[in-house]
Amino acid sequence: MAVQEQEDSRVLAGRRIVLSYSGPTPPAGVLRTLREGRAAGVILFGENVTSPEQLARAVADLKQAAAEAPHPRTLLLMTDQEGGKVRRLPGAPELSARSVGSAADPVAAAAESGAGAARTLADAGLNLNLAPVLDVYDKPDNFIDHYERSYGQDPGAVAELGTAFLTAQQGLGVAATAKHFPGLGAAPRGANTDEGQVTLNVPLSQLRSRGEAPYRTAIAAGVRLVMASWAVYPALDPDHPAGFSSTIIQGELRGRLGFDGVTVTDAMEAKALAPYGDAGDRALAAAGAGMDLMLCSARDPGQAEEATEALAAALDDGRLDRHAFIEAVARVDGLRASLDRAGGG
Repeated sequence: MAVQEQEDSRVLAGRRIVLSYSGPTPPAGVLRTLREGRAAGVILFGENVTSPEQLARAVADLKQAAAEAPHPRTLLLMTDQEGGKVRRLPGAPELSARSVGSAADPVAAAAESGAGAARTLADAGLNLNLAPVLDVYDKPDNFIDHYERSYGQDPGAVAELGTAFLTAQQGLGVAATAKHFPGLGAAPRGANTDEGQVTLNVPLSQLRSRGEAPYRTAIAAGVRLVMASWAVYPALDPDHPAGFSSTIIQGELRGRLGFDGVTVTDAMEAKALAPYGDAGDRALAAAGAGMDLMLCSARDPGQAEEATEALAAALDDGRLDRHAFIEAVARVDGLRASLDRAGGG
């Protein structure tokens, strides 16, 4: 369904928002927002899952609410199912990225992990995985390597294995997300953007030859989404985290690497964003930089509402370009429609 220029601004804004909630049962407010068509999707965490039966009920309720919207669209239902230590649902993939990278046949292991992730999510009624991680770690036991989330130190190997994972997963109808652009592989052990500001003083040549390199391969393979990092990269933009930087999102990711899919923020409540205002201010900064989807993952529906209202107001008063806004909504709508056709709705 085409995006109509005259559509209500709050509905258009909501179609760029991913909701979250606490506990095992979707709250009435979340279901109401879905019935109004004012959300693109919902992200689920471990706290939202107590049993397969409970999860099936919750997913059914979320989908039913979305189906009751005035113009129903497939709901993006997502989680982080990377493998190893980062899994929100029980089951595959069992292997961490590090274990895949050191397997006897790493490419086969990566493909099996991607297929396993797809089966786990599809069996639960989900259609989008916030994986694989394409960060190329530089020092053993740094932030990404400590949690075994990187395939290795060689950007070519990371590109090959991440692409094997996402190709297998998307082949089974579950969209993949490459993260965290333009790369967190240089982040020291304690440098977690969830907990505070992170600046990575990586030379531009290294950032492109290592950090960005796996994305070129993933984009060529058709990865559906790319998630931006909340770190600051002075070699590209000394003043903004990547997800707030049009230089990085529009210039590097879309312009230099040619990505035309859906961009998605990391967690909008990350403490790295403390200097950038409230949820509304952050949503405006992300949208202005070229992020399509806002991941409101604080388990607080109020955060998502605040972000939606800010986007709608900025759309109405011209602070956000209407043509660019409509294009972002169209990319998200296109992803949702394609997952419906793939049976991932």
